Amino acid sequence: MIPILEKNIKDTPFVSNEEMERVYRELQTPYKWGAVIKKEQQLTDCPTIFQKDGIWYMMYTAINPSAENMGYDTYLAKSFDLLHWEESGRILTRSKAGWDGCQVDAGLALMDTAWEGDHALHSYQGKYWATYIGGALPGYETPPLHIGLACTDDPTQAKEWKVKAEPILRMDDEDSRWFEAFTLYKSYVFRDDEETLGYPFVMFYNCKGAADMPERIGIAVSEDMERWERYGENPVIDNGDTKGNFISGDPQIIKMGDLWVMNYFIAMSKDGICTAFDTFAVSRDLVHWRKWEGQPLIEPEEEWENTFAHKPFVLKNNGIVYHYYCACNDKEERFIAVATSKEI
Repeated sequence: MIPILEKNIKDTPFVSNEEMERVYRELQTPYKWGAVIKKEQQLTDCPTIFQKDGIWYMMYTAINPSAENMGYDTYLAKSFDLLHWEESGRILTRSKAGWDGCQVDAGLALMDTAWEGDHALHSYQGKYWATYIGGALPGYETPPLHIGLACTDDPTQAKEWKVKAEPILRMDDEDSRWFEAFTLYKSYVFRDDEETLGYPFVMFYNCKGAADMPERIGIAVSEDMERWERYGENPVIDNGDTKGNFISGDPQIIKMGDLWVMNYFIAMSKDGICTAFDTFAVSRDLVHWRKWEGQPLIEPEEEWENTFAHKPFVLKNNGIVYHYYCACNDKEERFIAVATSKEI
């Protein structure tokens, strides 16, 4: 484990109320479009998106809850307008053997983090990368889960990605921390050319320290995308001290000027009813985060999302903000939906 660098402890600039309000206003998407990826007999989840040559591509995951030995596979879809999506095919398939034989739930790595940037997927060593939740047991995110690494030479094609033989992070690694010793979940990896934490590659991920502990978000860092070390002793996003909260998860990192913005979701129990919604936090140094405590960015409102509206991926293109998320309802449907900042 790498201790927090001294430069990230001293003289850390505070994020003001005005800056938090400005980020909130920038991220608002009051116009709910509805489902964009919805499948018969499958639950879809976890969108990550990039653009190449005027075409948009979405990596997402799907699971068939009625299938024997069910688990997550990963798929590719494409769009010309960010609203209408067509499936291209499966790109990560469960092998039925090994540490990731029953779960391969992936998200893109090394996407452009700049707000209103080019939305490109950047390569490293001539390859394009993704990290994924891997597990050996069937079911819905059945622990223990680890984080794996996959790559391809062309992320626009619906062909099987190549996976690294062993996980890049395990819950039982020697440097595993108190809040991640039970299982690891969704990761988001980006390149920080300024090396704010002393490393070019940074990973945020949610994890759990014990079966009865809430999920929290921590950091790992790497020099080469393949060998990772934990950063700091504690989580950087922890809502476990708030009564009823049991998940802080699925972080996405955006750079707005000199501010880092983390979109993530909170799942909680209120008056005996479980709900989930998307929110955000803001930082100047990637270590100290100020959490938004106001109205959620996305929350259950419509009949078709009346239980959960969560797991964010947010981008801005041509002046319009698109907030993709996983919508769930009491009909046990789960699908990818989008909301926008302007009516389209």
